[in-house]
Amino acid sequence: MVDVGKWPIFTLLSPQEIASIRKACVFGTSANEAIYTTHNDEVFVFGLNCSNCLGTGDSQSTIVPKKLEALCGKKISSLSYGSGPHVVLCTEDGEVYAWGHNGYSQLGNGATNQGVTPVQVCTNLLLKKVIEVACGSHHSMALSFDGDLYAWGYNNCGQVGSGSTANQPTPRRVSNCLQDKMVVGIACGQTSSMAVVNNGEVYGWGYNGNGQLGLGNNGNQLTPCRVAALHGVCILQIACGYAHTLALTDEGLLYAWGANTYGQLGTGNKSNQLSPLQIMMEKERVVEIAACHSAHTSAAKTQSGQVYMWGQCRGQSVVLPHLTHFACTDDVFACFATPAVMWRLLSVEQEDFLTVAESLKKEFDSPETSDLKFRVDGKYIYVHKAVLKIRCEHFRTMFQSYWNEDMKEVIEVDQFSYPVYRAFLEYLYTDSVDLPPEDAIGLLDLATSYCENRLKKLCQHIIKRGITVENAFSLLSAAVRYDAEDLEDFCFKFCVNHLTEVTQTTAFWQMDGSLLKEFIAKASKCGAFKN
Repeated sequence: MVDVGKWPIFTLLSPQEIASIRKACVFGTSANEAIYTTHNDEVFVFGLNCSNCLGTGDSQSTIVPKKLEALCGKKISSLSYGSGPHVVLCTEDGEVYAWGHNGYSQLGNGATNQGVTPVQVCTNLLLKKVIEVACGSHHSMALSFDGDLYAWGYNNCGQVGSGSTANQPTPRRVSNCLQDKMVVGIACGQTSSMAVVNNGEVYGWGYNGNGQLGLGNNGNQLTPCRVAALHGVCILQIACGYAHTLALTDEGLLYAWGANTYGQLGTGNKSNQLSPLQIMMEKERVVEIAACHSAHTSAAKTQSGQVYMWGQCRGQSVVLPHLTHFACTDDVFACFATPAVMWRLLSVEQEDFLTVAESLKKEFDSPETSDLKFRVDGKYIYVHKAVLKIRCEHFRTMFQSYWNEDMKEVIEVDQFSYPVYRAFLEYLYTDSVDLPPEDAIGLLDLATSYCENRLKKLCQHIIKRGITVENAFSLLSAAVRYDAEDLEDFCFKFCVNHLTEVTQTTAFWQMDGSLLKEFIAKASKCGAFKN
């Protein structure tokens, strides 16, 4: 269940009001405006009301939710917002409504005066069933059920795709090379536009000064241009940040390009990319990507439910995807984006559907469904024989060799501690490990015994990340004992670089004599011990 309370503006609401929310969106230049629908399809707004973006008919801010009667019962299906801000949404019936800032005709009504209440956008859309909307800073797009794309508003860089830089006062179909294509997904950067068609091709147009169109250059495009570098892959989802773009393939591969001042491409540096570059190659399959035109933050979710973030995160530049403890990409924007807006219309309802990976994770250590249990340090861990046989050669061999139905279905384990063995079994269900470095030493021992090479690498990563002056020699001893050469080299270098501090720790003088002698000899060769 997504918690809207992670967005500060929702702390203004009572618990009863929070409980009534079905869908919600936080927007605005300072994340100071919000709109939400209730379970009976009433629509409420509250916040600062900059440029009449609350649609209440006046310019007054409000910390008490006000009902938008014009939208009640309309069942909002997609919503987006600009930097003015202006708001555009579509309903389940395919109608489009807009209000707020309109200095560039981004409301699509042919005028430039602000829209103080929601008004239906009719020109060229009245007979179309719109299923998705997207907004840049001051332009808007709408995608119809039959794959036609319409755009309007500010067009100084060609972001409307009309072939000129004249502003577009009403919705106009984006044609040219999309004329005979069926568009299935859309996204907007601040002044750029992207579209995915049903064969997986990607097209971009508008501002390209940072390479956000992915065309291999930084020239603006007044009409849609195919991203040729993605030839041979099928794109399912596209997402745009302020001036960068993310794309997800049908095989779960992730590509990024465009501006990279804050590390928002996740490439490990801050250099812009003019063409798509694959990232997160060593991670598992990605199933969702997230970005927002008003922020420089990126996020992704993997098939096992792990959520990564990178880019501008609370003022810090995170240049590589960082594993979080969040359950969804929305939480990244609530807690780390600047401003803390929502990247999509958020559904608060609990989804009944679980992926295979999520189902496995849920059933780990579940007495209700398990058919086998381990007893470690007097505590039980509940598992499933089939999962263990599928995931681990050690158990596959053990069960095939001497398991029979008459055996007692409890396995005693005395060579490993409870936290270590539980972490190992949980790893078989989730592909992830969450242990402090001291316990990871024991798990490294287990991984070595069971010939689990990937787990061994994960343990080494945890130990490297958690090494300190106090535990450095203990970790070095473990690395030597478990024949982890890469880890041994890392721990040795750390000890040498912090020699004065680590030689004053208890662990140093409690080290095995032969190992201590070997360390001193090796460190002396490096010139670490000097009079």
